[in-house]
Amino acid sequence: MNKPVENNILEVRDLEVKFFSDEGTVNAANGVNFKVPAGKSIGIVGESGCGKTVTAYSVLQLLPSTGKITNGTIKYQANDGNVIDLTNLKSESRAMRRIRGGEISMIFQEPMTSFSPVHTICNQISEAIMLHQHLSKQKARLRAIEMLELVGIPNAKRRVDEYPFQFSGGMRQRAMIAMALACNPKILIADEPTTALDVTTQAQVLKLIQGIQDELNLSMILITHDLGVIAQMVDHVYIMYLGKVVESGSVYDIFDRAKHPYTRDLIQSIPKLHGARGERVTSIAGTVPSTYKLPKGCAFHARCSDMFGNICRTETPLPIEVGSDHYVSCFLHSREEGKNNARDAR
Repeated sequence: MNKPVENNILEVRDLEVKFFSDEGTVNAANGVNFKVPAGKSIGIVGESGCGKTVTAYSVLQLLPSTGKITNGTIKYQANDGNVIDLTNLKSESRAMRRIRGGEISMIFQEPMTSFSPVHTICNQISEAIMLHQHLSKQKARLRAIEMLELVGIPNAKRRVDEYPFQFSGGMRQRAMIAMALACNPKILIADEPTTALDVTTQAQVLKLIQGIQDELNLSMILITHDLGVIAQMVDHVYIMYLGKVVESGSVYDIFDRAKHPYTRDLIQSIPKLHGARGERVTSIAGTVPSTYKLPKGCAFHARCSDMFGNICRTETPLPIEVGSDHYVSCFLHSREEGKNNARDAR
């Protein structure tokens, strides 16, 4: 089998995902590329509808029946050392079921809808443990209690037999984290893990995830639109727009040396704690184009304040390296690169 780039546990290359419906074809992911180094955290950021969650669902083969991976590879280094292209596995195959929940786990956006309302927390966590770790029902129950204690739920021995509706929002999120980690996965996908939580609970959950990741040496994919969360949780950031990564770099590159106009606009739209009196929060002009019919050229050109010439409207920019492991897909920097090359040639 092919070997992945050294130290990368997961590599997604040229991923394209489409949804087919009576209204037309939705182009959800349009050539997504990213890599997850072993034991590291990456963040995938973008506006709602940019393809973040679809990309995560593609990794775990959780797309609905109307969705299909039409191109690309998702190469994963399994526990046995083999490199598997997950796009070749069927959703309900034995190989995929072994990986999903066992080697790669996911924290879903809304735990109230992710948990079954008619089964206890114990039943739902124990089911995954018995499936992947082949433990008895009694030992699986003890493991479920141990995981609830690990994520900070008090009186875990009693509360493990309660139903999701008996838990608060923060407690349900902690229970979801416990279930995701119960089988000692290699990769944790956290899809908007703090969306429905208040600020205090959000901070507690993020600290909990970070502590467990450090303790277990997990690799993590954090999906969010919250740049504040990204700043404190990940090592490398991928900025997505309309189903494509437009800039990637270390968390310091993205916040201190952002190159793509979209990335800069995202950062400028964050409310400032010490802004001037009466100062308005900056917003990104325009709206995201329809995914039913993708625009020609650079997908961001209609909203871009730095657009120049006709090339932005007619051609798709390719990623170029603007720093150490810092890439941007923008003709603005392609033009600057061309000027530098011409200067060097002279």
